[in-house]
Amino acid sequence: MAFRVSPVWWPLLAVASPALVPWMMSKNHRFKENREEAVRINEERIRAAASLSLPALDQVELTVVLEHEHEEGFKGEPGVSYLLRTDQGSLLYDIGFGGQYTNFSNNTSLLGLKMADVDGLAISHLHADHMGGLKAQRSRQVSLPEEFGPAGGKPCYLPDTAQAEGFDVRITFEPGMLTGGIASTGPLARSLYFFGLTQEQALVAHVKGKGLLVLTGCGHPTIEVIIRMVRQLSDEPIYAIGGGLHFPVTEGRGNYGGFQLQMIVGTGKPWWERVTDSDLTSTIQAIRKENPQRLLLSAHDTCDHALHRISREVDAEVEILKAGATYVL
Repeated sequence: MAFRVSPVWWPLLAVASPALVPWMMSKNHRFKENREEAVRINEERIRAAASLSLPALDQVELTVVLEHEHEEGFKGEPGVSYLLRTDQGSLLYDIGFGGQYTNFSNNTSLLGLKMADVDGLAISHLHADHMGGLKAQRSRQVSLPEEFGPAGGKPCYLPDTAQAEGFDVRITFEPGMLTGGIASTGPLARSLYFFGLTQEQALVAHVKGKGLLVLTGCGHPTIEVIIRMVRQLSDEPIYAIGGGLHFPVTEGRGNYGGFQLQMIVGTGKPWWERVTDSDLTSTIQAIRKENPQRLLLSAHDTCDHALHRISREVDAEVEILKAGATYVL
């Protein structure tokens, strides 16, 4: 089990504690308020959600542009970008750290992918590893590398207020259809200690003759809440669950300077509490209840220990998503 903060930093943190403690107390008060608000918001949105007329898609392919794991020649990072292609069009879901690093440009070049090949862009939530980097997150401005090509006025579906230059920005206030016959759950909320009240949307597609594909970015609202919303949108069985579940139980990805950042931020818990195996057990039980045939799991925010447990304990075909790979649903 890794230290979330390297012991090297402990003396400095102890010296700084007179200033840190009042700040943390204020943060904790807001965190608790947001946690209650997130529950209220999600209950209200799920209750209000109506069934969607999801088209039965003859063809659904998931090409991984960015992931922690990657095929030879492709680059990995603790961020994600997925391209969904269907017989009704295509949708790019998230852009990782975008132009902050060279990974997105490297991988799209290898895939022969440009913005001109995509019908629309959807951002799961407004975090750096999904909307194009730290600068993009601070400015709330989706940021694609210039070499990927101009947006051309195509739709960009966002779960919260932000900008996306050159796109037709559409805020998904509620569940609805996007491009390619793919639907959004609409934003679902989670209180995150350092990021505040975070809105995240997942994607849903109906694979003809099989059932629903549910694809998440980080899964911050929890897969349990996301599934509850999906069940409001369609009576079809859940065939596949893919994307991030955010379970850095024993370690995180993309650690910096002795800080296991994923184990500290983005967990839905106060910074001093860990995500535990007990938490993971609850999620595994929720997934098993839906009896999906396939799991396409992201390693960008979930540790190897958690991935191995899910693989062992869920009776489904389990694959770990890799950048550069295409998965036929």
